[in-house]
Amino acid sequence: MTDKTTTDATDTETTAAPAVASSLTDAEREAIAQMPYEEARDKLIQAVQALEAGGLNLDQSMRQWEIGEALARRAQTLLGEVRAKLDAAQAEQAASAQTAGTQSNLD
Repeated sequence: MTDKTTTDATDTETTAAPAVASSLTDAEREAIAQMPYEEARDKLIQAVQALEAGGLNLDQSMRQWEIGEALARRAQTLLGEVRAKLDAAQAEQAASAQTAGTQSNLD
């Protein structure tokens, strides 16, 4: 067995994924970034349904996919923020429950 200590330049070139230009405009990205959860979820459902229905050419399919990915990220971010708030509220409640009904919570 030989030990290969150098890397061929062609090895790294063929394994790197090419950069893909986004089809979303800055205005579309900003609109998605401002959407409330329910709107992002509903638009994500529409994008998925458009893909499932078929009949789109490759460019249209890729655009729907990209829109769906952006909407899914937005919805996931919002859910993460809510989860963090719930976790903080539960931790605060647990901390105050330890002293509830004792003299220490009156100090």
